Amino acid sequence: MAEKYLKALLQELGLPIQRTHDLLELLFNLTPHYPDLRRLKRGLELLTPFAVDARYPGFHARKRQAAAALRWAERVRTECRKLLEIKR
Repeated sequence: MAEKYLKALLQELGLPIQRTHDLLELLFNLTPHYPDLRRLKRGLELLTPFAVDARYPGFHARKRQAAAALRWAERVRTECRKLLEIKR
């Protein structure tokens, strides 16, 4: 979810959308335009492994990690929706 919202911001800016799941790379491209997004860096570091690694055998998130990932994903969603001016 976080990846899609970050890519939506890139789209709105008319910037190229990279074929990547690296959330920090997406953040790097957005911060010149939305400097306040820098505060999401820690959460995006946590979320990045969930973007790909969680799809394959061998990746195991502890309950605490999964709960933190959900909280950060919601925070990214909220911040991006504000910037995209999505009310609901």
